[in-house]
Amino acid sequence: MAKMIHSMIRVLDEERSVDFYQRAFGLRIAERVPFDGFTLIYLSNAETGFEVELTVNAGREKPYDLGDGYGHLAVTVEDVEAEYRRFSELGFTVGKLVDMPRDRKPFARFFFATDPDGYKIEVLQRGGRFQ
Repeated sequence: MAKMIHSMIRVLDEERSVDFYQRAFGLRIAERVPFDGFTLIYLSNAETGFEVELTVNAGREKPYDLGDGYGHLAVTVEDVEAEYRRFSELGFTVGKLVDMPRDRKPFARFFFATDPDGYKIEVLQRGGRFQ
């Protein structure tokens, strides 16, 4: 079977993006690999072996067009309300805190945060299928 190991996103400013992912999600640089024309930065934490790979293309000045496909990364947290407050206090762009029922029972509680390049990260209350 395949094992999911990372998801890659293209970012415009390495320092700004690394700072966001460190402060927002506690991700740290596991490895930084420069190549001619681009750099790969792998971010991880002790919670999981899954990583976020940031790709920075040298000389890129124009923001990436994210399109209208509405994809996102997702993380779980112990206390989504506390994280919502923390993100807001840090000045991050956050959507509203949402309760999503299914069959009249709680299914998910979450909000979306937006990183410096416009990518959406879903922050979910840990529990049920969202461990």
